[in-house]
Order: sequence, then C-alpha cells, then structure tokens
Amino acid sequence: MTLSGLLRSTVLAATGCATLAACSGTSTTTASEQQIVVDKATIALQDLFAKTTSTSRSQQLLAQAKAVMVCPSVLNMSFGLGGSGGRCVLMSRDARGSWSDPAFYRLSSGSLGIQAGVQSSEMIFFIMSQRGIQALLDSQFKFDATASASFATIGTGAESSTAGAKNTDIYAAQKAQGLYAGLSLGGSKLTVDSGANRAYYNQTVGPEDIIITMRVNNPWADPLRRMLMNVAKLPTASTAHATAATAPASQSATTDVDPVSSSPYPSNYDTSRPYSTQTRGVQSSSLAPVH
Repeated sequence: MTLSGLLRSTVLAATGCATLAACSGTSTTTASEQQIVVDKATIALQDLFAKTTSTSRSQQLLAQAKAVMVCPSVLNMSFGLGGSGGRCVLMSRDARGSWSDPAFYRLSSGSLGIQAGVQSSEMIFFIMSQRGIQALLDSQFKFDATASASFATIGTGAESSTAGAKNTDIYAAQKAQGLYAGLSLGGSKLTVDSGANRAYYNQTVGPEDIIITMRVNNPWADPLRRMLMNVAKLPTASTAHATAATAPASQSATTDVDPVSSSPYPSNYDTSRPYSTQTRGVQSSSLAPVH
C-alpha cells in the first residue's frame, strides 16, 4: 500500500470512529475527532508540497517560517448557507529545527475567495515572525485592517497596509483541484479551538502550552510532525547551489524532489491496522533536528 493510500485509510478509519461516537449521542469533543483533523493535515502537507522544487515560493517560505498552520479541508458552504470554514492545526519550529505538536484552531469567514465551482480546498499559513505567532496565540485573530500582524497571500500581493516585501508576518496559500490559486482573506477569522486542544491532550491547555513551551505531547501526532520535517528538509535555492558546486561532475543536479518518499510512521507500525487505533505497541520516537 502506498503512503498516500495508507494515510487516507487512516482518515477513513478514524472517521468511522467519530461517526460511532456521534451515533451514540456523545456531544462532547473527543480525541478521535481531532485525530481525523491531524491525519487529514498529514495528507494535505503531502499534497501541498508534492513535486515542489527549491525555487518554489512555498518551499522558500517554509525554509524561513517560524510556524506553519495547515487547514486540510476548507469548505465553501454555498447552497444558501453562505460562508466558508474549516479546522486547522498550528505547529511551531524550535531552535533545533524540530516541530511542536499541533494546536487546534477553527477558520471561519463570510467568504474566503474560493474559486467558483470549488467546494473544498487546502490552505497553509506560513508564520514568519514572532509577532505573527503572538497574534495567533490570542483567542481570535481576524484578517482585516486592524490586525495585529501583517499578512499577504501568495500570488496576490499584500492585503494589509503594514505588510511589505520583507516585513510580512503571515503568508497564506490555497490549493484547490490540484492547483495553487489566489484567495482573499478579508474578514476571515482564526479562533483557538479550546475544546479540541483539551480533548486531544486530555487536559486544559492553551496554544502557548503546545507550540511555545511544548509541555504536552500526543504520540499520534508524530506522523504529522514527521511529514512536516520531511517537506522542510527540501533544499533551498542557496543550499541546492552549494550542493551542486561540491558534487562530483558525474552527478547531475535536480530540483525536483519527492518530499514524502519515506513514511512518517514509526518503524514498528502495523500496516494492517489503522494508525489512530493503535493505542499500544507503537512507540513514539524523538525526531531528529533538520540539518
């Protein structure tokens, strides 16, 4: 089974667990519901960085980003309902290059500028500064002229009067139907999902506990962290040039890289069983820093 198929099987299995909980009448947020979001975010990262190169805008931003937020399924709620929204996870990078566990958020808007005819898309936010991170640690961040951090969308230019070529705090990109596309963030809101964070870590925690002090951990998020580390290891333009300069003449340089050739799952993962159901036997391992 391919990695893509394995990850998608995991999501389907986890979805089934969440559905059973709903059928039983349970209204509280459960950890299995959050695992669906985590598994979907892992798949979204695979898709967002598929066949990227060292000169890709997304790779250049990721190389410098202090944190990343992934919204794996942003739905365009048309048919009379109006608005768009989705679940998101935020992860920060420490000084060693390792990524934190995910903090959960909700994205909502009257309109996210999703292309006509597209009902669902993937979004990624690159947080480039401490000011950007601090803005997201507040209970709610709104993308408008009063925002405490500047923001821009890839391909459409800055959307905030304080944003510039070198001081933009948050960049956003959207991928729908396999292609990156411009979007409008005006009026969109990111809200901390306290219930999801509490359920996933089995204690009351805020996003600062998860991505700043990193005092909590859920080993079922390791595949997501590994996937992010895999795509973050792609060479930037400068490192690719340095590597090409020192490589033997017989080796030809290439910028096309498959960021997900290795599985993010633990070596003792049982491929015959859904990852999120393996509460025993699969050991969490420390992730090596990005070099």
